[in-house]
Amino acid sequence: MAAANKLGFLVRAMSTKTVKPPIQVFGLEGRYATALYSAASKSQQLDQVEKDINNFQDSLKKDKKLRELVISPIINKRVMAKALKETADKAGMTPTSGNLLSLLADNGRLNLLDGIANAFRMIMAAHRGEVVCEVITAKPLDAAQNKQLESSLKAFLKSNETLKVTSRVDPNIIGGMIVSIGDKYVDMSIASKVKMYTDIISSAA
Repeated sequence: MAAANKLGFLVRAMSTKTVKPPIQVFGLEGRYATALYSAASKSQQLDQVEKDINNFQDSLKKDKKLRELVISPIINKRVMAKALKETADKAGMTPTSGNLLSLLADNGRLNLLDGIANAFRMIMAAHRGEVVCEVITAKPLDAAQNKQLESSLKAFLKSNETLKVTSRVDPNIIGGMIVSIGDKYVDMSIASKVKMYTDIISSAA
């Protein structure tokens, strides 16, 4: 069975009619995440599927041996697919979650799980009316700075949307910040300015 047909099976297992996600996600990971959203919507188990995928992703991050086993190119794909389906059933995952893991194993795509999980979280955030925002700074922001930043970011929202902010520290940006909100990306870091001036100087030399 071709990979495209196997991907379509995830949706057709629930219904011949697909459910479009509230936002479009791209790449192969996005296709899997979109198929997962459609199947989970039809089974009315969106929240549980999100929980299943997040828990499995966390397990892979915490258990190095499990991760190595799952992405091992040595283990037969069909054997791995069957093992993951059985593991999902024992863990009490929804059939949709188990089907996804089995499908990824059968297609040799388990290495895409992190990307699929991230894409699915983006879809679910939009489903709940949340606008995901990531803020990267060179140093942690204090409470007052966080409050001022969130107040400014809320200007981007519609009346029916809520803001979900995640913060990350990256000393490499030197100073300033990088903000991603929805499909908008703003690089206000000192590192980007240094690079811009370096490029200008290099081109003029």
